[in-house]
Amino acid sequence: MQKLTIMDDAIAISAVLERPDTQPSPLVLVLHGFTSNKEKGHTLAACRAMHEAGFATLRFDLYGHGETGGSFRDHTLYKWISNTLAVLEYARGLDFVTDIYLSGHSQGGLTAALVAGMAPDLIQGLILRAPAFMIPRGARDGCLLGFHFDPLRVPDEVEIASGVMLGGNYIRTAQTLHVEEAMDRYAGPVLIVHGDADDVVPPEDSVAAAARYRQAQLCMIHGETHHYNIFPEKTEACIREWLQALPGKA
Repeated sequence: MQKLTIMDDAIAISAVLERPDTQPSPLVLVLHGFTSNKEKGHTLAACRAMHEAGFATLRFDLYGHGETGGSFRDHTLYKWISNTLAVLEYARGLDFVTDIYLSGHSQGGLTAALVAGMAPDLIQGLILRAPAFMIPRGARDGCLLGFHFDPLRVPDEVEIASGVMLGGNYIRTAQTLHVEEAMDRYAGPVLIVHGDADDVVPPEDSVAAAARYRQAQLCMIHGETHHYNIFPEKTEACIREWLQALPGKA
């Protein structure tokens, strides 16, 4: 395990690189979700499945989260996209890497999908866990994070929990993003893992995304929640088996 700092302009991104014994190897860039960080149990479990399949992982904290710079209030999807592109550029310079994959949970899954649409030639595959595809739609419709607002008169900030504030630019920038266009631009293999008991991100959005991507597999886990804390072994099995079945990995 190697701790890293990757710069995105003035923002120091905290990251952890883990490599398998076999070299060279493919690498998965792993993104956490909203209010989360790179050390959450379900993120570490996903990484463990990737390691068991012979993949290296580079998990990192995104703007305003964990040990990475910036304040939570001021984070936006634009900043998360910029961070991810900076990590991608770093990863492309690693001499042991054969191919690069993206994986993300919730808002990190949305970010991974958007970046794959921006750089489809650089991303070999996607692993999306409960991707929060509803965020841009909710921002445009005026209903996001349980908060209702006029989408043409976005408030300067909203309180998403007691004393936890989020700036209005989060909403303003999300309104401009269209993940469907990113899906249409990405032709590589996609795994989507979702629990049908998720009460944060609608499982039906993952069903629709799996139908829209050109080559996607949907792993819907009965009774599982948004944070994969009921049947974590099923999530790990989905990821591990999908990676092992990729061309050249069998």
